[in-house]
Amino acid sequence: MPRLAKGAKETFGWVQISRQRKILVPPDAWERYGFQVGEQAIFLRASKTSAGFSLTNRKLFENCFLSLHPERILAVDGFYENRTVHIPNSIPVAAGDKMLTVFGSRYALGFISKGPIYERAQAFPELEIYTMEVS
Repeated sequence: MPRLAKGAKETFGWVQISRQRKILVPPDAWERYGFQVGEQAIFLRASKTSAGFSLTNRKLFENCFLSLHPERILAVDGFYENRTVHIPNSIPVAAGDKMLTVFGSRYALGFISKGPIYERAQAFPELEIYTMEVS
């Protein structure tokens, strides 16, 4: 998992939003955060600088300070087979959008859509892009 610059967040690669508003969670991120098929996927508000959202599960959420701020929850859905997540309609993303996955914290995986980290990542063609087959 590369760091894009000294002191920068670690990145897991890019994900692309499918027409069905689904994404593949990169395998290293899935394992690192301990996500499991069938558990709740909690979408949290991200920073204004990076936009996007953060993704966590109930266990991680309840063990962090964010649990004291339930207003940070944007939506709740689930984790599905093959490391997929459906992005609820309340989250402002569109089919084809490309988001950078970053180690946001030990409690939540970051999906960012703008800002300096996002811009820097575009200079690294070796970063994998995780996309879904469209049926």
